[in-house]
Amino acid sequence: MDVNNMEPSVTEAQSLGVSPAPTEPEAPPTSESFGDLLGSLDEQTTTTLAVGQMLTGKVLAIREDLTVIDIGYKTEGVIPTEELQISLKEITIGDEIPVIVKHLESPDGYVKLSYAEAQRKLVWAAIDRAFKTGAPITGRITERIKGGLKVNLGGVEAFLPASQVDLRQVRNLEAWKGREIEARVIKVNRRQQNIVLSRRALLEEEEARRRAQILGQLEEGYVVEGRIKSLADYGAFVDIGGIDGLLHITDISWKKIAHPKEVFTVGEVVQVKILKIDRETGRINLGYKQLWPNPWDTLAERLPPGSRVKGKVTRVTDYGAFVEVEEGIEGLIHASELTWEKRPKHPSKYVSPGDEVLVEVLHVDAQHRRLSLSLRQLQPDPWRLFAETHSIGARVRGRVRGITDFGAFVEVEKGIEGLVHVSDISRRRVKHPSEVLKKGQEVEAIIKELDLAARRLGLSMKELEPDPWEEFFNTHRAGDIVRGKVVRFASFGAFVDVGGVEGLCHISELSDEHVEKPEDVVQIGDELDFRILRLDPEARRIALSVRAARHDREPAYTIGEDTGRIASLGEIARQREE
Repeated sequence: MDVNNMEPSVTEAQSLGVSPAPTEPEAPPTSESFGDLLGSLDEQTTTTLAVGQMLTGKVLAIREDLTVIDIGYKTEGVIPTEELQISLKEITIGDEIPVIVKHLESPDGYVKLSYAEAQRKLVWAAIDRAFKTGAPITGRITERIKGGLKVNLGGVEAFLPASQVDLRQVRNLEAWKGREIEARVIKVNRRQQNIVLSRRALLEEEEARRRAQILGQLEEGYVVEGRIKSLADYGAFVDIGGIDGLLHITDISWKKIAHPKEVFTVGEVVQVKILKIDRETGRINLGYKQLWPNPWDTLAERLPPGSRVKGKVTRVTDYGAFVEVEEGIEGLIHASELTWEKRPKHPSKYVSPGDEVLVEVLHVDAQHRRLSLSLRQLQPDPWRLFAETHSIGARVRGRVRGITDFGAFVEVEKGIEGLVHVSDISRRRVKHPSEVLKKGQEVEAIIKELDLAARRLGLSMKELEPDPWEEFFNTHRAGDIVRGKVVRFASFGAFVDVGGVEGLCHISELSDEHVEKPEDVVQIGDELDFRILRLDPEARRIALSVRAARHDREPAYTIGEDTGRIASLGEIARQREE
């Protein structure tokens, strides 16, 4: 039959593993059948035969060098037997094969044919159609070459890159030699005789179809059987009927685990629950712990706040220690709940992993899976013991633990610290606590304030010192001459230290001359004689005068509060006698 310049028949295309191309709409049927048409074509071949013509012949005999083909001509045709090797299937006597006429009757009486050329022509047509339609094509892997494999498509060679052989990397490409495969044509350059195949593309499509089919049978909430396929730091991949689902590490156990290998081994068959299905992406999230009751749901009933429970320390951090009180239940002892000490040490100084401890439950938050525990609540409260044995006005001893701008913290007992305010350090004027105290120094103090609820302790050191004001007023009278040191200035005068108390020398009493500023006539640290002009014990005020002391004259004295009344000499005399 003459099929020169025609597309491959359905039978030929199928023999190459290529789906036939869609046909044009058929013409209206006539009285001549398709079989009659083939018969008439066969009759034509008996009378017309041309070089280059393609036709179909039947194998009559296969010899070592030549194969005899019946082509419906007055004489048979022959092809080199070696050309049969390009076929993807074994050719035997009686098979029909495509051939091309090379020479008409030769001296030996046969028509010379070529099976290889006919096959290549048909294969190229099939390749072009497969590339356009996406239909798979069949080939046999012949050898391994650089970067992949060489594939025989039935007389035409193609290249299968190593990355396109399978869904996963193939380590031993040599083992694929001789295998017959189906692949997709992803690149064709006929001029350069370049054909690139992808088996992976077909496998991905097949897997996607199979996955979609399986997904269609699954619903969220189903419990299915699966096999552990692989383990990762973040979870386990489980094969559930041909598709993989992810079992995240947080859904493996109600208790915290570091790695899925603590629970599973690869190949193990397990029951899992489908938590979520994303039908667009095909992703499946699985759960294992969901097959058992959540122990947190009833924890508040089993361990209400205030109850005590034994547990094992699992880990220690900078901010506290974790204790497992039940299977899958861990609670935190915050660093502040490890001890009553005011300045606690690192949690590792109190507990270590593996320690068994008795703790008290402070709070249960089942929704967020948080359990707050305490170790110190089982120990005596040092504040309560201190309050039972001490009261306001009691004298205590302690060590300075810290100094700030506003005072010093003194530890009077382990876990008990009190504050000595800067104003309570000394009866003398103190600008900063460091002028009098240093860290680690042992001191005595009087309890000024004791607030158990607020855990606040106020101390005073100056209460243990004699009152310099009281002593000064008892030993001095207005008109006395005293030695004093200038300690600070104000716009209206200078403040003078006279035996541990401060008096004021008004600017008008610094000199006989008019003075604009105190520092014009005296300096900080100057020691001078001053005459006492006025004493006010209730307000703790002392009025001094340099002028009066220098001239050794009797000034106008006042008694008691500054009422503006000038005392008489008799009153002054009586005051001195008193």
